[in-house]
Amino acid sequence: MSEEEKDDTETGLEFRYTEVLDGKHLKEWLMDPSIKRWFPMADEVEIDDAVHRWVGFCRYKCSLTAVKDDVPCGVATLYLQPYKKLAHQCEFGIIIGSSYRNQGIGSELMNQLIHLAKERFGITLLHLQVYAENPATRLYERLGFKEFGRQKLWIKEDDGSFTARIFMEKVLD
Repeated sequence: MSEEEKDDTETGLEFRYTEVLDGKHLKEWLMDPSIKRWFPMADEVEIDDAVHRWVGFCRYKCSLTAVKDDVPCGVATLYLQPYKKLAHQCEFGIIIGSSYRNQGIGSELMNQLIHLAKERFGITLLHLQVYAENPATRLYERLGFKEFGRQKLWIKEDDGSFTARIFMEKVLD
């Protein structure tokens, strides 16, 4: 993405750098039980903390917001590394509002984020963590991410069971 906003007027979808005010949408999405189940936050206090940290990256212009018909519908953020020896790689987070899923927005937002990672920040390795049962793993695989590990006892559920997480990565050429 260039410094200018990118938009696709045909679909009404555009991409811009995330702003602090996008945090209210991020919180709304994370409070939605259908979305919250794929994130480790347990309550509103933890969600507020996550939103604060996630949106805080906007000051580095490493977070993008997808906007459809003037309404934010998704956010993706590069969690840039503060250390020079690690600056070639980073993890990211992405979230799409539940009413905007299965419309190609997540795919396009990921493509924009990958472009931003390579062109603006010189990232050569992008990685993520995802719940083992999360359907988003199919999107990541389609985009070329490969699994490189699992942690079986990651999330301890209220009933005492555990949910695993998958580690995935993609070398950016």
